[in-house]
This record gives sequence, structure tokens and C-alpha cells, in this order.
Amino acid sequence: MRLTGSQIIMECLLEQGVDTIFGYPGGAVLNIYDALYEYSDRIRHVLTSHEQGASHAADGYARATGKVGVCFATSGPGATNLVTGIATAHMDSIPLVAITGNVAVNALGKDSFQEIDIAGVAMPITKYSTIIKDVKELAPAIRKAFRLARTGRPGPVLIDVTKDVTAATTEFYPVEPDPIRRQSHTIREEDIEKALEMIGKAERPYVFAGGGVIAAEAADELTEFVHKLDAPITCTLMAQGAFDQTDPAYTGMLGMHGTKTSNLGVSACDLLIGVGVRFSDRCTGNPKTFAKNAKILQLDVDAAEINKNVRTDASVIGDVKAILQRLNERLEEQKHPEWMKKIQDLEKQYPLACPEDILTGPYVIKKLSEITGGDALVTTDVGQHQMWSAQFYTYRKPRTFLSSGGLGTMGYGVGASIGAKFAFPDQLVVNITGDGCFRMNMNELATITRNNLPIVTVILNNHVLGMVRQWQTLFYGKRYSHTILEDKVDFVKVAEAMGAKGIRVTKPEEVEPALREAIAFNAPVVVECVIDSDDKVFPMVAPGGQIAEVFSEEDLEENEK
Repeated sequence: MRLTGSQIIMECLLEQGVDTIFGYPGGAVLNIYDALYEYSDRIRHVLTSHEQGASHAADGYARATGKVGVCFATSGPGATNLVTGIATAHMDSIPLVAITGNVAVNALGKDSFQEIDIAGVAMPITKYSTIIKDVKELAPAIRKAFRLARTGRPGPVLIDVTKDVTAATTEFYPVEPDPIRRQSHTIREEDIEKALEMIGKAERPYVFAGGGVIAAEAADELTEFVHKLDAPITCTLMAQGAFDQTDPAYTGMLGMHGTKTSNLGVSACDLLIGVGVRFSDRCTGNPKTFAKNAKILQLDVDAAEINKNVRTDASVIGDVKAILQRLNERLEEQKHPEWMKKIQDLEKQYPLACPEDILTGPYVIKKLSEITGGDALVTTDVGQHQMWSAQFYTYRKPRTFLSSGGLGTMGYGVGASIGAKFAFPDQLVVNITGDGCFRMNMNELATITRNNLPIVTVILNNHVLGMVRQWQTLFYGKRYSHTILEDKVDFVKVAEAMGAKGIRVTKPEEVEPALREAIAFNAPVVVECVIDSDDKVFPMVAPGGQIAEVFSEEDLEENEK
């Protein structure tokens, strides 16, 4: 059948199983949006308040479902407004396809109105980016984009389409998408044997899981592996929920704001098994001293990650689910009673502190976890509230914690919550944010209310840029340069002005009633919790320090004495 380029885009999206798109129209994509009108009974389009919100919503949709998130934007500033969201997805290996418009082919290279080489701009932050100047190349490019976004290490892809291509016609032939096969051809038998040998010799093994476990849908295999190994497990920020945190083997997050148990345990282990983890600097601290008593075994789909940040003693390259399946088939039950007792003793000695007599971020999040039973989709922005959300909310399933890890994108959470809610309309979605982060993209609250999405937004308002202020307090002599937010923004009134319900909390005894009211309201709600400007995230490892030198607030007070 003969179709326009715009119709081909719609047909290719349907081929790939796409039912939801997030975007914002403009001149260069008018033909695409006209076709979208024709396909509106089969493809839902969510109009966001800003293109960055669209990219974060597509990202949140992808993280919550495991499917490819899709966003549209017009040329020029519309396309460049997607860049932060694309980079966010790239750093966290999230499958996303961005389709942008551009000026007609004969206007390229002439500084035409709203012309930008977005394919060139996006090249370093995508798995693949290209501009389509011939309608015959459009369908193959879109199919390639979805294949690349999902295969191997997932990530974002950008397809830029000139306006004349969206209007041109050509013959279109439907194609059944190729099934996505797990990368197993790189898994070598000798590497599996070496891994099993190292495991068999270990007396103090520790499992370190990353976001790759969730990307590979390998949570069940990870659980079986940990139990067979009889070892403790720690997770990165990106792996929250990859392992049931009510399981006694889980010891909390690792790294700069990881638990003392995890940091001290990893520093004392004799075998560290990294599963789908890239050994980020926020986890390792000083890479030269990281896990210095251990041999390191790394399991990852991306060969480029091996020996990139820390030196490994052995590795297995391939899909993490497939690797764990092979290991589990051959791994004999291990027993490490003394080692497990030592870790349990550390947990008793160094519990996470959460005072209940004052209103703090940890108290709010702990209450939220208790009320929801850990059964909510939690999105966050970036900063102190993000760390508290990882420390004090109990995640039991993968894809229930959606947060910007690698790029650390302030303003991510509200867009991601929109994507998550459209993915799972019957699931409770809670966005946890700070006052600094929420101000960056609070315009998306209009998107939430326009669609009457019952999303609960919890703002931990400390009237400062909390994490930056924490560093200024600890490392910059309390010189608070431009981190105090002395504005007069009333978030309850902002919520009400945008059509949401606003609730303000100032005392600990108000937290539970407010959260229960917000959840029961079944409509957009903003809960502002006013906390102290000097609340800090502990434990902490100084930037570039050894993770074994993790310190608490009590440690600081003792040193000052």
C-alpha cells in the first residue's frame, strides 16, 4: 500500500507494539501529528507541558514496563529540549526512541528557521542517531531504531525526519518484528568454569547487583543465585527492587550513601561478584582501594564495562539472565555460616537511623513505605530525597523504583511518574521530590491534572538545595553559595492553581494522616513536608574516599569532640 512518511511512522510504531507516545507538536512535525489524528484510536498521544517532560515520561514508561518508550518533538528547540531526557536514558541504559522533525531537505544547512542538526547533537548520548532525507529509508530506520534500543545493553535511539519526507509517499510493506534474542553467543564455557571455580574457593563472597539485572529481567535468577551461594547482597541505586529487600541476605545500598554493613562487608569480602553493574564512582569511592581484599568477578552484557572502572580477576560477557541461569544450573549449594553471621552482626551494630520525634525526610519515606507495604511505583528526582528514598523505602519487586542514576537529572521525577501512571493506571504512583527539583519541571503538574492522573507528589521542602548544601557544610566550610532558596513559592497554592489538591505537613504526627488522605483521594495530590534545612543523608563516604571509611552523623560528632 502507498502511504505518506507520516503514516509509515504510525504503521511502524504499531508493528513494534507501541500504544503510547509522549510529545509536543510544532511546525516540522505537523504532518506527523495530522497522521496521529487519523491513528488516535490505536495510538494514544500524551501532550506534556514541555519536551523534556515528554522524554522523561517516555523514560518512566520504559523503566516501569521494560518496553521501549517513545517521544515526539518538533525541530530546533523542540528537539534540543529532549536532549537531557535522552542523556538520562543513555546513562541508565533505558530503551527509548525519540522521533523528531526537521526542516525540508532543500532547507538543510542554511540556518533555516528552527533548523538544528539534532542527529549530530544526540550522537554521543544515543546508541544510534540519524536523519532521514528519503521516504524509502524511513521504515527500515524506525525498525532498526527499535531493534537497537532493545538489544544487548538497552539505550536510546533518535530518528530525525525532514518535513518533506513526512509528506512524501512510497510503498509500505508490513514486517513482523524480529524477536529479541538474549545475548548468549558471547558466554564462553571457560569463563563459566572460571566463575564457578572462584565461587567454590570463596569463604566470604558478596554479591553486588546493578541495574543490568532489571534490564535483563533477571531478578528471579539473581535470587536463586544468592540463596545457592549463601552470601549477602548489596545493590546500586539503579538496582533497587532487583532483590527483595525483606530478604535477610539484603544489606542495603553500597557506596557514597550506602549502609555501613554493605560498605564494610564489601571491604572485607574475599570474592565480589558484580552482576549487571558498571562499578560507578558513587559506588566504589577510590577505585584503587575498592574491595581490596577480594577477587572481583564481573557478569555483564557490555564488554566495554570490563576493567573500565575497577580491575577484575575474571568476567563473563553476555545477557545477565542467561549467565545466571547457566551458573545456577551447575552451582552446588554453598554454606558460609560464619561469614553470614558477621554480616548480620554488622547490621545489628549499624542500623540506619530514623528519628521519630521530629519531621525528617527519612521519617516521611519510612511511613510511606509502611502505608503502601512497598507496593507502589516510586519515582524520584535527584538529591537527598533520592538517597532517603533508596534507604528507607522497602522495595520488593523490580521496576518499582524509577530514578535518574547516572546523569542525576533534577526534574526527572514528575515526568517519569506520568509515564509510569500511563503504563500502569491501576498502580499507586508516588513521586518523591525536593523543593529545588520540583521547581525545575513543576509545569508537568498541569499534564497530571489535565489527564486527571491520581499521582501523589511528596515534596520534602527544606528551602535549600539540600545535597549541595550538605557538601558545602562538610567540605566547604559552611559557605552556602547560592544554595538557600529564599523565595516565596507556596507549593500548596501552586498545586491548587494547577488543579491538584495541596496538603502541607509540618509535624511528624501529621505525616500518616496526610499520606493516607492523599492516596485515598484518587486524584492529583501534592503533599508538602516542611523539613529542616540542615537534615543530612548518612551514612556517607567522602568524595574519592575509601568505602571502608564510611561515617555516620554520630561519627562526625565524636570527631568534633
